[in-house]
Amino acid sequence: MRLLIDAGPDMRQQVLRAGIGEISAVLITHTHADHIFGIDDLRSFNFTSRAAVPLYATRESMAEIQRFFHYIFVPDADYLGSKPPKLLLHEFCPEEPFQVAGFEVTPLPVVHGHMQVMGFRFGDLAYITDCSSIPDKTVELLRGVKTLVLDGLREREHPTHFNHAQALREIDRIAPEKAYLTHVTHDVLYSETNARLQQRSQGRVELAYDGLVLET
Repeated sequence: MRLLIDAGPDMRQQVLRAGIGEISAVLITHTHADHIFGIDDLRSFNFTSRAAVPLYATRESMAEIQRFFHYIFVPDADYLGSKPPKLLLHEFCPEEPFQVAGFEVTPLPVVHGHMQVMGFRFGDLAYITDCSSIPDKTVELLRGVKTLVLDGLREREHPTHFNHAQALREIDRIAPEKAYLTHVTHDVLYSETNARLQQRSQGRVELAYDGLVLET
């Protein structure tokens, strides 16, 4: 079973590089373009599974997806081109665990600028991207997590993302065994920054990178 979190514009290149031929479901954190503008490419998984792709989102995100990709949900009967992706929409509620493809998923509400977005916990692993603050209630939902993937855009502050110092403070609050910073911007020098993070965290925190595989 394989879950995909978000479907960004370069999803096609990412799944080809990783050799992924089938997914069980897609989980949506929020509807900014860099997280959903690859949804049209989900049609390739319709071919491999011969079924609709289950897509899980909050009510608000679901409404936005239906607005952005209206042709998927209200197809034009006269259109003669390729068929749109077949998606099976499922609504979830923040903080309420649900089952999908054999996994228990806990949606983790966090703040991204002025909007609420979702992270996800899967047992001992949690994934939180696009985040500028984590409510205390969500920190409690993260207690006991062993591996945390967390937004850490850059060294300088940003209005809608954690910088590295802020991310390190949140990691101290949550206290995972290991943490990886993701959503890293282009001006971060990997080797130098990674060495600083490891030194500041006694080896508990590293930068994530494309193609990283975690075993939990």
